[in-house]
Order: sequence, then structure tokens, then C-alpha cells
Amino acid sequence: MTYSILTLLTLVSVSPGPDAMSTGGACMAGGPDYYAVELFTTRNIPGTGNSKAVTEVTVAASSPFSVQLTADGSYMYDLDVSIERMRAPKYGKLVAWVTTPDIDRVVRLGALDENFRASGSVAWNQFIIVVTLEELDDAGAGTWSGPIVFRGLSRSGLMHTMVGHGALQQENCAAFGYGN
Repeated sequence: MTYSILTLLTLVSVSPGPDAMSTGGACMAGGPDYYAVELFTTRNIPGTGNSKAVTEVTVAASSPFSVQLTADGSYMYDLDVSIERMRAPKYGKLVAWVTTPDIDRVVRLGALDENFRASGSVAWNQFIIVVTLEELDDAGAGTWSGPIVFRGLSRSGLMHTMVGHGALQQENCAAFGYGN
């Protein structure tokens, strides 16, 4: 059986299901969905202990084929960072960042607004979301300079080999908030 390229693209296109549309993508009410990244507080900043933070991850859909790809074929993901139950810091500005697991590339998503929300995009399969407290809101900054307030690892970043996790190793992912 042969298929045209248009038929194949239709068969493999990604589009949100009816549940995603009816909930508006809200992950906070019922806990993080599969395509959400829970952000863990470092408890370095007062007012974050009872906070609930999450980053909703959706496939960027500004394409006729329901997904957006980069020139090299990587998926583009939209990231929406939101924090609830947090007191505003006494000084500085909360800024959201995304970085590779090796922290060799860093992209500034933006400063969180008065509702503790920020959005941006990334074309990496595995990434870490970091929220920091910066003295100044410098849109041109290449990386963070303030303390990390929240951090979370993408679902794909949780997949790794057990190399270095043997019986004699001291590494414990759960100690970093990445259990389960």
C-alpha cells in the first residue's frame, strides 16, 4: 500500500486532544500533567516554602502541520512557567531560564510578571528550567547571576542510563527532587 506525503503528514501530525482544549492546558489544578515540569524550590529565598511551581510544555503549533520544527528537524516547545502561593521577593526580580542538562547553553525565557508567570520557547529535547532571583531585570543577560529559587527537569531529561548509579555509588536522584 502506498501513501502520499500529505496522507503521511496527516497520519503523524500532532494536535491537542479534546481534553487539552477543554482544560485550557491548566496543569496547576490537578497537579502536573505528563507534559508539565514540576519545579522544586531550593528554599534559598524566603516565601518559597509553600509555593507550587510548574512549567507547562506544549509542542509549538504555529505550523500548517500542527507542529513547528527547526531547520535541523528538532521540535519547538512552548514553555509556560507559573508559580502559585508565593510571596513577592523583597528585592530583585524573578527570571525564568532554560538550559541544557550540561548547562553549556542557556536561554532567558523572561522575567516573571506580577502574577508570577513567564513564557518562552526552546528547541531542545532535554532541558532544565531554572527560576532565579536577579538584582536587575537585564533582558540582554546571557546567563543568571542570582540565586536559584526553583528548578525542574524535562521528562525526557529524566531518562538516563544507570551508569554511575550502581550499588557503590553515592548519587541519588531523589535527593535532588527528581525521584519517581
